[in-house]
Amino acid sequence: QLHLVESGGGLVQPGGSLRLSCTAPGFILAQYAVKWFRQAPGKEREGVSCISVSDDRTSYHDSVKGRFTISRDNVENIVYLQLNSLEPEDTAIYYCAASEYHYCEGLVPADFGSWGQGTQVTVSS
Repeated sequence: QLHLVESGGGLVQPGGSLRLSCTAPGFILAQYAVKWFRQAPGKEREGVSCISVSDDRTSYHDSVKGRFTISRDNVENIVYLQLNSLEPEDTAIYYCAASEYHYCEGLVPADFGSWGQGTQVTVSS
């Protein structure tokens, strides 16, 4: 089981940007499919974006398509989630999770065995 660490959250105005980072000290993130989830107060957790191994195939929740971008830096062992054009509805705790499966297609939350503690994103004027 990986120890995942998220960072990069904060308070930003609507229309602003943030870049979230997910690291796994001592493990090679490139060997895992990594997905970002988020949970807003009073709402269920939802998957935001996922990146597969090797071909870096990506997927996005419809609500963030065109605004968020997931990527890997395998040299630095980091998975990023770039958040642009942020809206108040994006306010949530964002978690990264890693799966030993290589491809994101068909994976459910239970397939992700390692989770981080989360980083708070607040979008407000």
